[in-house]
Amino acid sequence: MDADRRDPTHPPSRAPGRAARLAVPAGVLAAVAAAFAYVGAVDPNEPGHYPACPLLSLTGLYCPGCGGLRSAHAVVHGDLPAALQANALAVVAYLGFALLWAVWVVRAARGRPPRLDPGPAHLWSLGALLLVFTVVRNLPFGGWLHP
Repeated sequence: MDADRRDPTHPPSRAPGRAARLAVPAGVLAAVAAAFAYVGAVDPNEPGHYPACPLLSLTGLYCPGCGGLRSAHAVVHGDLPAALQANALAVVAYLGFALLWAVWVVRAARGRPPRLDPGPAHLWSLGALLLVFTVVRNLPFGGWLHP
């Protein structure tokens, strides 16, 4: 087929509009907001609302996520000291998510693809941070990190 003659049944492809590019980030934000709203409404400090951590139940050791729901509940209610006491690493993760989401929205609005390409050093560092946090919060001097 000549380049000058186009098939009328296949119109030329157009780049998606701004609203279409922002649909997925908006959907992710809606899902995260709904999850935080649920945790804010259903208090994880009340027994029986959420399942217990299997690692804590079986071994008595706190995993990196222990206290995360209580931390999210405190964040929803604006109690940052309680959120940090429940799980300081989770609060940092919430801030990290907010930052990455904002970058994603700006890139999507400008028509650029989201780009998150952590190298092996970043992933190993994140794993080491989680491991150190887990070990320290389970040692006697890490009691201030207990949920």
